[in-house]
Amino acid sequence: QVQLVESGGGLVQAGGSLRLSCAASGRTLSRYEMGWFRQAPGKEREFVAAISSYYADSTKGRFTISRDNAKNTVYLQMNSLKLEDTAVYYCAAGTRRAVLAGNPDYWGQGTQVTVSS
Repeated sequence: QVQLVESGGGLVQAGGSLRLSCAASGRTLSRYEMGWFRQAPGKEREFVAAISSYYADSTKGRFTISRDNAKNTVYLQMNSLKLEDTAVYYCAAGTRRAVLAGNPDYWGQGTQVTVSS
Protein backbone atom coordinates (compact mmCIF):
# COMPACT_ATOMS: atom_id res chain seq x y z
CA GLN A 1 0.00 0.00 0.00
CA VAL A 2 1.06 3.55 -0.72
CA GLN A 3 -0.31 6.63 1.00
CA LEU A 4 0.05 9.91 -0.87
CA VAL A 5 -0.36 13.34 0.71
CA GLU A 6 -0.32 16.49 -1.41
CA SER A 7 0.54 19.97 -0.18
CA GLY A 8 1.46 23.36 -1.57
CA GLY A 9 -1.81 24.40 -3.13
CA GLY A 10 -3.25 27.86 -2.64
CA LEU A 11 -4.29 31.09 -4.25
CA VAL A 12 -1.99 32.70 -6.81
CA GLN A 13 -2.34 35.45 -9.39
CA ALA A 14 -2.24 34.67 -13.08
CA GLY A 15 1.35 34.52 -14.27
CA GLY A 16 2.58 33.39 -10.88
CA SER A 17 4.10 30.11 -9.72
CA LEU A 18 3.37 27.37 -7.22
CA ARG A 19 5.12 24.16 -6.31
CA LEU A 20 3.05 21.19 -5.24
CA SER A 21 4.52 18.37 -3.19
CA CYS A 22 3.38 14.78 -2.85
CA ALA A 23 4.83 12.88 0.09
CA ALA A 24 4.55 9.13 0.06
CA SER A 25 4.58 6.57 2.83
CA GLY A 26 4.26 2.83 2.83
CA ARG A 27 6.55 2.08 -0.08
CA THR A 28 9.33 3.80 -1.92
CA LEU A 29 8.14 5.90 -4.82
CA SER A 30 11.02 4.77 -7.01
CA ARG A 31 9.05 1.58 -7.67
CA TYR A 32 6.24 3.49 -9.32
CA GLU A 33 5.40 5.73 -12.19
CA MET A 34 4.23 8.95 -10.54
CA GLY A 35 1.78 11.39 -11.99
CA TRP A 36 -0.28 14.48 -11.38
CA PHE A 37 -3.88 14.91 -12.40
CA ARG A 38 -6.36 17.73 -11.89
CA GLN A 39 -10.09 18.26 -11.80
CA ALA A 40 -11.71 21.61 -12.40
CA PRO A 41 -15.28 22.35 -11.27
CA GLY A 42 -17.79 20.68 -13.56
CA LYS A 43 -15.11 18.89 -15.53
CA GLU A 44 -13.65 15.41 -15.58
CA ARG A 45 -10.33 14.64 -13.99
CA GLU A 46 -7.50 15.08 -16.50
CA PHE A 47 -3.88 14.07 -16.79
CA VAL A 48 -1.27 16.76 -16.10
CA ALA A 49 2.16 15.13 -16.04
CA ALA A 50 4.01 11.90 -15.36
CA ILE A 51 7.52 11.42 -14.04
CA SER A 52 8.58 9.71 -17.28
CA SER A 53 8.45 13.17 -18.89
CA TYR A 54 4.93 12.98 -20.25
CA TYR A 55 2.97 16.22 -20.11
CA ALA A 56 -0.46 17.30 -21.18
CA ASP A 57 -0.33 19.74 -24.08
CA SER A 58 -1.93 22.39 -21.88
CA THR A 59 0.91 22.23 -19.35
CA LYS A 60 3.92 21.49 -21.52
CA GLY A 61 6.60 24.13 -21.14
CA ARG A 62 5.02 25.59 -18.01
CA PHE A 63 4.89 22.67 -15.57
CA THR A 64 7.73 20.42 -14.47
CA ILE A 65 7.40 17.16 -12.56
CA SER A 66 10.33 15.88 -10.51
CA ARG A 67 11.09 13.34 -7.83
CA ASP A 68 13.35 13.27 -4.79
CA ASN A 69 13.83 9.60 -3.97
CA ALA A 70 15.65 10.37 -0.74
CA LYS A 71 12.60 12.24 0.54
CA ASN A 72 10.12 9.89 -1.15
CA THR A 73 8.46 12.97 -2.56
CA VAL A 74 7.26 14.06 -5.99
CA TYR A 75 6.90 17.70 -6.99
CA LEU A 76 5.01 19.67 -9.59
CA GLN A 77 6.51 23.06 -10.34
CA MET A 78 3.89 25.23 -12.00
CA ASN A 79 4.95 28.44 -13.71
CA SER A 80 3.09 31.02 -15.80
CA LEU A 81 -0.17 29.95 -14.22
CA LYS A 82 -3.40 30.69 -16.07
CA LEU A 83 -6.97 31.05 -14.88
CA GLU A 84 -7.77 27.72 -16.53
CA ASP A 85 -5.23 25.97 -14.31
CA THR A 86 -7.63 26.37 -11.39
CA ALA A 87 -8.48 22.88 -10.14
CA VAL A 88 -7.96 20.32 -7.43
CA TYR A 89 -4.62 18.67 -8.12
CA TYR A 90 -4.11 15.00 -7.32
CA CYS A 91 -0.93 12.99 -6.99
CA ALA A 92 -1.07 9.40 -8.24
CA ALA A 93 1.09 6.30 -8.39
CA GLY A 94 1.02 3.04 -10.29
CA THR A 95 2.45 1.31 -13.31
CA ARG A 96 3.34 3.54 -16.24
CA ARG A 97 0.55 2.04 -18.31
CA ALA A 98 -1.99 2.62 -15.55
CA VAL A 99 -0.95 6.20 -14.85
CA LEU A 100 -0.88 7.20 -18.50
CA ALA A 101 -4.29 5.55 -18.96
CA GLY A 102 -5.67 7.61 -16.10
CA ASN A 103 -6.18 4.60 -13.85
CA PRO A 104 -3.37 4.66 -11.30
CA ASP A 105 -3.40 2.32 -8.34
CA TYR A 106 -3.09 5.03 -5.73
CA TRP A 107 -4.46 8.55 -5.36
CA GLY A 108 -3.79 11.35 -2.92
CA GLN A 109 -6.60 13.38 -1.41
CA GLY A 110 -5.97 16.43 -3.58
CA THR A 111 -4.91 20.03 -3.04
CA GLN A 112 -6.74 23.10 -4.33
CA VAL A 113 -5.02 25.49 -6.71
CA THR A 114 -6.85 28.71 -7.50
CA VAL A 115 -5.51 31.16 -10.05
CA SER A 116 -6.97 34.66 -9.89
CA SER A 117 -6.89 37.51 -12.38
